[in-house]
Amino acid sequence: MNRLAVSLVLATGMTVSVSVLAMDKMTKIHERGVLKCGIHPGKAGFATPDAQGRWRGMDVDFCKALAAAVLGDPEKVEFITMSSKTRLTALVTDEIDVLSRTTTFTATRDGLNGVDTTTPWFYDGQAIMVKSSIGVDTAKGLNGATICTYPGTTSEKNINDFFESHNMSYKALIVEGSAEAKAAYLADRCDAITNDASALAANRLGMPNPQAHIILPGLISKEPLGAYVKQGENKWRQIVTWTAMALIAAEELGVTQDNTEDLKISGIPEVKRLLGSEGRIGENFGLKSDWALKAIKAVGNYGEIFERNVGAKTPLKLKRGLNALYSDGGLMYAYPFR
Repeated sequence: MNRLAVSLVLATGMTVSVSVLAMDKMTKIHERGVLKCGIHPGKAGFATPDAQGRWRGMDVDFCKALAAAVLGDPEKVEFITMSSKTRLTALVTDEIDVLSRTTTFTATRDGLNGVDTTTPWFYDGQAIMVKSSIGVDTAKGLNGATICTYPGTTSEKNINDFFESHNMSYKALIVEGSAEAKAAYLADRCDAITNDASALAANRLGMPNPQAHIILPGLISKEPLGAYVKQGENKWRQIVTWTAMALIAAEELGVTQDNTEDLKISGIPEVKRLLGSEGRIGENFGLKSDWALKAIKAVGNYGEIFERNVGAKTPLKLKRGLNALYSDGGLMYAYPFR
């Protein structure tokens, strides 16, 4: 089998040398019999273990959908927790097959790290959380404040851009992860904590008195979050991208977790193409004809996934907002299944 030595200089400045086997990703996954999915070590609504130790969340459900599409079984997933420092390197070195870990799509990440973006899975934005007791109601009231943030993340860059653009000063307290940031914030080592709004909402849930903390209005950045894959594995990138598209299209077309079998014989052409009873879309991707049906049947459509994990009836109580379908004023939009 051919072996190709590759050296990559990551955005962090780290040089990684890897040996790439001349075998496509799908073949590797099928031979292994399990999908290796990189996830967050613990973010409510996106990736957290339940009382039985089973991972739950939007990012987890996406991996299960992908395993169902590729391997025919949503349980054939190995979940591997990834820190913000190691998440992209793990793709390059083949520790994981896909990164489904609330990671923002940026030009630098896409262009420098040996990885490829797929399609947005959750539209977020960076926010700032403070204790209500400090009497600040907008981010512009934080001049001179100490802000907890993480190294090597878009959060670190965005908060600096925000203060600089408003001619304000701040002190950065750099911590390694969300748990450390929360501990520092609760211990009054920083005046505020900044992260994606969804992450702040998740952090607040785990605090002793959630009502004592407010997420300031307004977002300071755009944070389109979604799955990453290793660069150069184009067929695999297509499969990951179109699995997400299938779940979004299912919501657009009224296909749910419970009605897939009934609708696959419907008279609606695009529904039949999505569910594999007409056309050759699955075959074009190297998948079985019912790949999308299995993905939807495993976890539901995008709306079902959202509501189950982060929606109005969950502790996070997030509104659809930008994550609503385009027809409802949001940004979620599937490419045509034709």
